[in-house]
Amino acid sequence: MTTPERVALPMTVPAPGLPARIRIHEVGARDGLQNEKAVVPTAVKAEFIHRLAAAGLTTVEATSFVHPKWVPQLADAEALFPLLGDLSGAGGIALPVLVPNERGLERALALGARRIAVFGSATETFAARNLNRTVAGSLAMFEPVVGRAKADGAHVRGYLSMCFGDPWEGPVPVRQVVRVAKALMDLGCDELSLGDTIGVATPGHVRSLLTALNDEGVPTGSIGVHFHDTYGQALSNTLAALQHGVSTVDASAGGLGGCPYAKSATGNLATEDLVWMLQGLGIDTGVDLDALTATSVWLAGKLGRPSPSRTVRALSPSPAPSPEE
Repeated sequence: MTTPERVALPMTVPAPGLPARIRIHEVGARDGLQNEKAVVPTAVKAEFIHRLAAAGLTTVEATSFVHPKWVPQLADAEALFPLLGDLSGAGGIALPVLVPNERGLERALALGARRIAVFGSATETFAARNLNRTVAGSLAMFEPVVGRAKADGAHVRGYLSMCFGDPWEGPVPVRQVVRVAKALMDLGCDELSLGDTIGVATPGHVRSLLTALNDEGVPTGSIGVHFHDTYGQALSNTLAALQHGVSTVDASAGGLGGCPYAKSATGNLATEDLVWMLQGLGIDTGVDLDALTATSVWLAGKLGRPSPSRTVRALSPSPAPSPEE
């Protein structure tokens, strides 16, 4: 039986009204790996990030400075970050890290981190489960973190989870999300990432939220989108955001990831699937799809299971049939 030929790249057919270039905020090394049950060795994480950088990704979220009790997979932040020193600096890539509080910020700054992220919730239930605080209490906790990071010259990203739906509270009103998002930006964040944590968003909902944020003074240029693919809507939602003018998209190499505090959250939008669509639209990403695919195949081997990314599966060589087949 012969293996059918594969199309190496999509045909480029630009669509009007889309950004000419997209910055992919790669979250595989942090968000993608944080939910893995088996601990991934620090050296593997470091090589993963180096491979992602070599594939052309310019922003790779490296790790999280949370207490090891809460996310054991990322307990090696102090050991990992120094292994990435050759990637940062002049002409290097951005290596954001997640910090939950002032102690986490101190740990990150001590190692030279220059891009910081805080992680908030648009809903009270998830704020209680993820941060053990109310929404207001979490914003109060972030205020000194953002202030100190900015005073130190660091770039600050604000993640906002449950922007479209919550597994305990159901659909989240747009006005509620806008109120919390605006409060997060008012703390001094440079960038806002809108998280569809359980993957329930649809394109009209995405456009509605983006328009409402603009109406409240949050510019499109400061917004990124972070979609999960639970219902197969991540790419359609991304396209809706691009049509609105968003030019920062979060994605995870190989489609890895979920959320340890929201069991219905499945994998992130796969970076390869995103790049395939963007290349077809003629949008520049700077990413080498072959190198990225090879990286996800390599990591899948380390994790002991195939990549969930459709593009990775389509572009990866099929295993040779066994003699019995």
